[in-house]
Amino acid sequence: MTTPSSPVNRLRPRRSCLAVPGSNPRFLEKAQGLPADQVFLDLEDACAPLAKEGARHTIVDALNNGDWTGKTRVVRVNDWTTHWTYRDVITVVEGAGQNLDCIMLPKVQDAQQIVALDLLLTQIEKTMGFEVGKIGIEAQIENAQGLNNVNAIAQASQRVETIIFGPADFMASINMKSLVVGEQPPGYPADAYHYILMKILMAARANNLQAIDGPYLQIKNVDGYREVAGRAAALGFDGKWVLHPGQVEAANEVFSPSQEDYDHAELILDAYDWCTSEAGGKKGSAMLGDEMIDEASRKMALVIAGKGRAAGMQRTTKFEIPEA
Repeated sequence: MTTPSSPVNRLRPRRSCLAVPGSNPRFLEKAQGLPADQVFLDLEDACAPLAKEGARHTIVDALNNGDWTGKTRVVRVNDWTTHWTYRDVITVVEGAGQNLDCIMLPKVQDAQQIVALDLLLTQIEKTMGFEVGKIGIEAQIENAQGLNNVNAIAQASQRVETIIFGPADFMASINMKSLVVGEQPPGYPADAYHYILMKILMAARANNLQAIDGPYLQIKNVDGYREVAGRAAALGFDGKWVLHPGQVEAANEVFSPSQEDYDHAELILDAYDWCTSEAGGKKGSAMLGDEMIDEASRKMALVIAGKGRAAGMQRTTKFEIPEA
């Protein structure tokens, strides 16, 4: 495993992960002004085979000369079963590695595919004089074999930052009876994706990674997007892909806590800090209004408060030390 020479924030905000065709300069320019947490410039499905070589250079130019302030910058390369992958990585990383946060690898089926990408990135970083290990990897799970190996994939490299569910290819790989990506298949009364999402989530959390849900292709149906995103957010996913500017606001909202929940989480943290202190009596639990809080409450509050802080939320309440 490659270790960077300085700490890297592997848990970057990723509520909204905007997909942008790497071969379209107009879309690349427009993406810079959208409030998405992450933008990934796509060399895979969004680029026709004849456009891939030119798109590599278009992406390098966009990364080096565009204004991506506040965004996680990612490039999705082609998967290892194609003949494009190595040249995708070499051209993009050699050309714009200092302005790149992660490489997204699609259709990951086993840990060795992550190891191979890690080794290639390390060689490029050493050759170019870049900081070794700084560029992260995002692993996209898109078939049954990848899901079966997801724990090993999550552990394959210290570069890995996210595990991503790729629903379209996954649905095809298991012969799911549906043509609408992200929607429930007809004839099944429960959530057909629950097992898949939970397995990805458990692998991510066991290795301190982020879990990201894939795209919802009915781009004009924002209510449908919110519903699907809401299910992933309820489970604990960190964000979801965005295919259209109209979905960005919905993603940012769904994967952020409500103001009420954020305020309450911060109050729990303050109250717990106080009650466990010398001044607060060194107690292991205390009352916050009508609610008893303890160490378990603190851990839950840290999750909500962390999401709120990452989203730039501001508190509207203040902890008051209870009267004796």
